[in-house]
This record gives sequence, structure tokens and C-alpha cells, in this order.
Amino acid sequence: MKPNAANVSNEEIQNTQVPLTQARFFAVFDPKSPTDSLSGLSLQLLEEQKQSWPQLAQGYASLATVKLRELQCDGYRVFLQFNPGRIVSTGAKVDERSIRERPCFLCVENLPQPQKGILYGEEFLVLCNPAPIFREHLTISNVNHIPQAIGPFLDTFLSLARDLSPGFSLFYNGARCGASAPDHMHFQANPSGAIPVEKDSGDTTRRELRKRIGDVSLFSLERYGRRVLVLECASKEALQTVLRSTIASIQRLIGTSEEPLLNILASYEPHIWRVILFPRDKHRPDAYFKEGKERILISPAAVDIGGLVITPLERDFESVDAGMIERIFAEVSIEQQMFEEMIEGIRA
Repeated sequence: MKPNAANVSNEEIQNTQVPLTQARFFAVFDPKSPTDSLSGLSLQLLEEQKQSWPQLAQGYASLATVKLRELQCDGYRVFLQFNPGRIVSTGAKVDERSIRERPCFLCVENLPQPQKGILYGEEFLVLCNPAPIFREHLTISNVNHIPQAIGPFLDTFLSLARDLSPGFSLFYNGARCGASAPDHMHFQANPSGAIPVEKDSGDTTRRELRKRIGDVSLFSLERYGRRVLVLECASKEALQTVLRSTIASIQRLIGTSEEPLLNILASYEPHIWRVILFPRDKHRPDAYFKEGKERILISPAAVDIGGLVITPLERDFESVDAGMIERIFAEVSIEQQMFEEMIEGIRA
């Protein structure tokens, strides 16, 4: 089980490899020759873990008490979710020093003793998230401790979206754009359609076709308050190529070889993938860093920028209004001009 992440040395690979014991496995899923439904297995895992893992049971008990509030913004809706159980993630310190000084909570040897997972392709472990946002919330982590970077795992990302359908969609938060474990490669999964942008991205009155590259169609969403690119294709290989080109286009614009700030969602319906990409200018809005009553503890990642905004503090849940959400989305998204140049730079 060797990590495929770029720029990982042989020494680092040897240091990150961890023997996986059968005690950690709820099931094993082979994406090359599946004999079960990964979606169905994941639901079975969740039910078993609710019974055998007290922390998870507590997380879902807490989820049952969350509150929702709808806001009508300029051209789109968002939902606020008051979820105090997410304070650890929303308030996570993701600076280099803090990361170095804490044990990685996604490493196999640091998982709680009752936690089990589904081994996927000998490379990822499908786990239940103990601080859920959704009625079914999964974390899919690499079995090795390698940095959060989607480039080497785009094929896995699209395969997981297919194999987790129809029950789940998949999302990815970049290392500097919402991942609370930027040092450990992982995805997350939510019940299909639970994030508002999943429905909005299929709204034909909102979609604007920007270009076609071979079999891949690229759309933007109009009057949406933040920049978003939707890619659809029936070919995993073609879609993967255009996704790589999209990331490379952003890298050229900002002059970096590092992964740019982005959040990505993926879903699969029979014979077609839909990928939703949010290119970002910054992770957290200025209001996150203010003091006292002026501080707003909203840290937008894929779920939030997708229209389900998590507020772990009740005062924010009660006070945040549509105008504030519009300002936050505009602040953390790239400018329209850069978005246009990004699309122009996407090639086959």
C-alpha cells in the first residue's frame, strides 16, 4: 500500500506505512471487481458503529438537536445549520505549528479503539464521521499519512463518487481551504442532494454553457453569489483530464505549483459524472478573526460554500443575515475576471 502523492520520498513512505489489521475492517471493497454496493455497506457500517462506538452515538444524538434556518440571498438560497458539535472542526487550528504538535486523528494507529472502516482499493478507509453534519456522514481517509492533495487521487475521487452512488455524493476540501486535517489525505461523503448546490447545479434556468472540451461540458451558475464551475461527462478519463487542466489553469494565473485553494464536489448518476468546483481566493473571511461580538465563527469549506452554512455558535445562527452571507461568499471566492481567465485557460 504505497502512497501515490507527488513529492513523497521513499523514506517518508516507509515512515507513513501502517500495518492494517483485520480488527479495523468492517468490510473490504474492491472497486475493480465489486461484489457488494459500497453505498449499502457504508450504511451498514454506520448502523453497526452507532451501536459499538459511544462517541459516534453521541455525535448522532447531538445531530438530532440541530436547528436549520433558511436565508434568501440575491438570486439563491442558503441554509444555516446550528451545530455545536462542529466547533472542533470550524475552530480548528490549521497552521503548521499546530498541525505538528497534535497527533493526526486520521492515522490508523490514532483511531478510537471501537472505530472500524471499509477498506477501499487497499488505499483508503471509509469511516463514520463522529461529528456529523448529515444523517449519514463519512470520512474516506488514506491509509498512509500523506498530505492533503487531490491531484494524485483524481481517479480515486471519481471512482468513489461512482461506487458510493446512488446513496452518497463526495466532497473534497483543499489543504488550505477547509480541511481540518490538511496533513492527511481524505475525502468526505454526504447523502446525495444534501448540499444545496447539488440541486442548483442541475437547474437549467441557472446554468450557462461556457465550453465543451471533447465529451466534457463546462457550465457556470448565474446569480449565485460566488464563482462555481460545473463539469459533466460520461467518461471518467476525459473528465479527469479536464479537471487536471482546470487546476493547472488556476495555478498559472496565481503563479504557483502548489494546489490552489479549492473545494470540489462530485456525484454520479447512471453513466454520467457531475463535478462542482469552487475556486477560492481565501479560506476564512475577515470576520472570523475579529474580536468579541464582531467575530463570526463561519469557516467556509465545501458544505458551506455549497449552501449549507455551519454555525457552531447559536449567536451566529441567530444573527447572521442574507447580506452577511453574500459578503462572506464574495470575499472568499475568486474575482469574476480571474474566473473568466481560468475558464479560458482550460484545455483538453
